[in-house]
Amino acid sequence: MITSIFNKSKPINFLVVFFITLLAFVISRWQAFGHAVTLQYVIKQVVLILVIYTSILLLNFIVTKNSLTLKSNYEILLFSLFLLFITQTTKNANIIVSNFFILLTLRRLMSLRTPKDIKKKLFDAAFWIAIASLFYFWAILFFVLIVLSLFLYSDNNLRHWIVPFLGVLVVFIIMSVVSVVLHDNFFIIFNMPPKVSYDYSHYNSASYIIGITLLISFGIWSSFFYLKNIKKKKKSFRVAFKIIIIAAVIGFFMVLLVPEKSGSEFLFLFAPLAIIIANYIEIIQEKWFKEVFVSVLLITPFILLLL
Repeated sequence: MITSIFNKSKPINFLVVFFITLLAFVISRWQAFGHAVTLQYVIKQVVLILVIYTSILLLNFIVTKNSLTLKSNYEILLFSLFLLFITQTTKNANIIVSNFFILLTLRRLMSLRTPKDIKKKLFDAAFWIAIASLFYFWAILFFVLIVLSLFLYSDNNLRHWIVPFLGVLVVFIIMSVVSVVLHDNFFIIFNMPPKVSYDYSHYNSASYIIGITLLISFGIWSSFFYLKNIKKKKKSFRVAFKIIIIAAVIGFFMVLLVPEKSGSEFLFLFAPLAIIIANYIEIIQEKWFKEVFVSVLLITPFILLLL
């Protein structure tokens, strides 16, 4: 029943996804409500929910354009459910915006499979990562994704390897100029945390432990099948599938390293994880098992809200 709804792309799927996303967004603010409801606050929240909705549409575009799933909508359903698993991911404005730019980076890296405008694509990808890191410094880790993408595409053109660094340099120069104009200092505008943290005490609650354990367990289990099936994909799309798994690994390391562990940092992991698990759902042959698998992911976040 549940799987039959999202097996094919339908308008109603987006309505369901948008409702779940809105629910996660509202609940996160209800749980920690302490702001005076001013016009400025309302406008900020509207902008944030629109950015999240745009990110969902962008994820769907990336998946459809690069045939990362079999024309289902499981990836956007899973993304919205992950937001409900860890509602804190909808709270940090900087991370929400930063993750949107990382998705733009993924879009440009996926397009490297066609030989047209390679330099522009690489520059854009690096540029978006640099912009993302201005909102959340640790997003700079995704620069590794550009380097590994070039390696996977077996690109031996030296200029292509230089272009991404120029993209980052351009953002650095522009922001340095802005910093001087606004603050009379070259670097004060940059938000660069000086250290990492291995303090995971913030996750020490039943809802966090259950939610994180379930997501990581399902993600790891699905990854084995995901990697196994890459060879069955069209040759021109194989690198795109590998980029997704690398993005998931980078997102996981971000969670381990970031100095302030509020739960919001899991957002960077959600898009690649949603694609990986969506691929696994599509290859499950037993209909009853597929229904159970999706039902667990659908029901669990609502149970966690009661804890």
